Amino acid sequence: MEHLEIKLIEKENIFSILPLLRELNTNTPENVLKQRLLEMTTQHYECVGVYLNDELVGISGLWFLTRHYCGKTVEPDHVVIGKNHRNKGLGKKLFEWIYNYAQSIGYEASELNTYIENEKSHRFYENEGYKKLGFHYVKKFKNS
Repeated sequence: MEHLEIKLIEKENIFSILPLLRELNTNTPENVLKQRLLEMTTQHYECVGVYLNDELVGISGLWFLTRHYCGKTVEPDHVVIGKNHRNKGLGKKLFEWIYNYAQSIGYEASELNTYIENEKSHRFYENEGYKKLGFHYVKKFKNS
């Protein structure tokens, strides 16, 4: 019988998420990802892991902020369930954990972004009760 555990990943173990993060982000060099992860841990960021028999098989970053239109909100980011563990209900369990955790520390909403081409995630988030409110735009500066 498989043992499932969902818990926060300690800052000193943040690089353990790199293999799963690479499933989402194949273009950013690993040294840049490491640098960014370290910087993220100094901001309003935490990361939660899904462990099956002590193996990290899913992750979600969590950004905590206050928005004028919805109050204190948690933003799941870079949500990944490993390729070999999808369609087993782990994403649903992960999001239940996120909602319970966020509410337990006083947050009142969740919002997120997802890639346009990731249609499976759109269906998942809509089934979770998320509503489309707009578009997310990015502009990279020339010197960055």
